[in-house]
Amino acid sequence: MDISGPIDRVGSLNVSEANLLGDAIITTKVDAVINWGRQSSLWPFVFGTACCAIEFMATAASRYDISRFGAEVLRFSPRHADLLVVAGTISYKQAPILKQIYDQMPEPRWVIAVGACASTGGFYDNYTTLQGIDEIVPVDIYVAGCPPRPEGILDAVMEIQKLLWREPTLEARETEYKGKLDV
Repeated sequence: MDISGPIDRVGSLNVSEANLLGDAIITTKVDAVINWGRQSSLWPFVFGTACCAIEFMATAASRYDISRFGAEVLRFSPRHADLLVVAGTISYKQAPILKQIYDQMPEPRWVIAVGACASTGGFYDNYTTLQGIDEIVPVDIYVAGCPPRPEGILDAVMEIQKLLWREPTLEARETEYKGKLDV
């Protein structure tokens, strides 16, 4: 084998100067790269109070495996989470705690209301039950059902991921929401 001349091919790879950087450079927007990272690394904080929390546990288990969608790192501190999953009935006594947890989460943050009780108060139409968490915190996605199936929760996570792609990363999110506990 004579290697005294210029080498244009190594195996089946063409290494001539014209194609040296052919597939090595990718051009994109900064928003696209950041949102791709956000989409694949949602860190949920679960505020579970009733049977909907059991359904979320099934969603995180091996049969449905929420980790396939990048949301397997369940956080137990709101300061480390960017997705609040409220699953179950919220009473008026729990509402200030839910609001405090939401306020402790860093921006950007998203909220999923899981089940009829978190969305509308469910069949508890009485003086102790909050008639939907949207009276306290802004909700991005509602999951219907009593209790909802794990597929519904997975669909809500995928909807949050779709919201991420439409959101600019360098602009602040709209925070004009005023709930019942805001002064």
